[in-house]
Amino acid sequence: MEGAARRLAGGTAHRRGGSRADMAAARGTLRWVLAAAAALALDNGLALDNGLARTPPMGWLHWERFLCGTDCAADPRRCVSERLFVEMADVMVAEGWRDAGYEFVCIDDCWMAPTRDERGRLQADPKRFPSGIRRLADYVHSKGLKLGIYSDVGNKTCAGFPGSYNHYDLDAQTFASWGVDLLKFDGCNSGTLELLAEGYRHMSLALNKTGRSIVYSCEWPFYLRPLQQPNYTEIKQYCNHWRNFFDVYDSWSSIKSILDWTALHQDSIVKIAGPGGWNDPDMLVIGNFGLSWDQAVTQMAMWAIMAAPLFMSNDLRRISPEAKWLLQNKETIAINQDPLGKQGYQITKDKNFQLWERPLAGQAYAVAVLNQQEIGGPQNFTFSLTFLGNGLACNPACSIRQILPASRDWGVYSWVSSLSVEVNPTGTVLLKVVAL
Repeated sequence: MEGAARRLAGGTAHRRGGSRADMAAARGTLRWVLAAAAALALDNGLALDNGLARTPPMGWLHWERFLCGTDCAADPRRCVSERLFVEMADVMVAEGWRDAGYEFVCIDDCWMAPTRDERGRLQADPKRFPSGIRRLADYVHSKGLKLGIYSDVGNKTCAGFPGSYNHYDLDAQTFASWGVDLLKFDGCNSGTLELLAEGYRHMSLALNKTGRSIVYSCEWPFYLRPLQQPNYTEIKQYCNHWRNFFDVYDSWSSIKSILDWTALHQDSIVKIAGPGGWNDPDMLVIGNFGLSWDQAVTQMAMWAIMAAPLFMSNDLRRISPEAKWLLQNKETIAINQDPLGKQGYQITKDKNFQLWERPLAGQAYAVAVLNQQEIGGPQNFTFSLTFLGNGLACNPACSIRQILPASRDWGVYSWVSSLSVEVNPTGTVLLKVVAL
């Protein structure tokens, strides 16, 4: 911690509590405040069209790898502390992560002190963040990076720290004064679905009111889904990206369940995604312990196809060269960041194989061939190029280049050609098809 504190000193000096009665009593006031704020937003052009997240945001987030580690004496390298984020920022610059596009260093749950300060403001744990969040933000910014932080729509975070309920405006002002660039806003302990929705709307308006550019990451639809179908048109008016499904784990079963859920619900979620608002399937766990090489390729390829925010949760200080190569793969990142901003979708399924496509700028398509079989060896999947882009992706001809698991040119094909792709079990082959 001392090394991190010294580096920060060199900068500029500047998952479920409160009673339900309290929430119910505040509901009428909150409705009035939201209505007034919404009217003000319309009058002043302060809708969520905040100019942010025009492509899916990219960065690093501590949660999946480091969870809620708070014992810095026993485990200083894995403790959620300013040291962790300073060291990660340093590595992101030194090892090419920033230059590859990963620009956010994001703090998740467990950064807070157990109580607010005497003025009602959130405060960082003084032992684990002795220099404070403002100093940490200054340091991250000095590296050409941006800082993300976490809070919760309810009265407590998922880990039991103070939430933002009844403090939305104050917390938004606090985050802006600290120089925060992204807010991940969780949905634990929110009471009713009405309060959940009001809280997400209120914080969006409060962030915009600060005048600071702060990307707004929501979990609104995930907390709605057990009881109510999300209104994605409304959600996109307030959030820059949003979680739909359970937290990712460092396992193939978790990655597979996310992909299966996305394919099952693609008719309702794909069409709403685009510049300024994205479906978020959760963190990249590549470089940890639970995925084979082929499964890591599948996560990277499919997150690119899904136009997903790319937030790694791993230890960049101890990552393998292979994982680094995959996460920094320029052609895959270019697909993820494609300016057309269309999310990909599954176009056919045949036994264990799935065929996905994503429209790209420049009359191109990204194509993923996923083999979900978990036994045996590599298998071939053959399909007609007329399947792609409603028959237009390769009409009258196209060039095909393989991006993952290794790059190579496949040459020029005609519209009536078939393609045979060999894919390892639980692996994916990612292609780029450009019409000629």
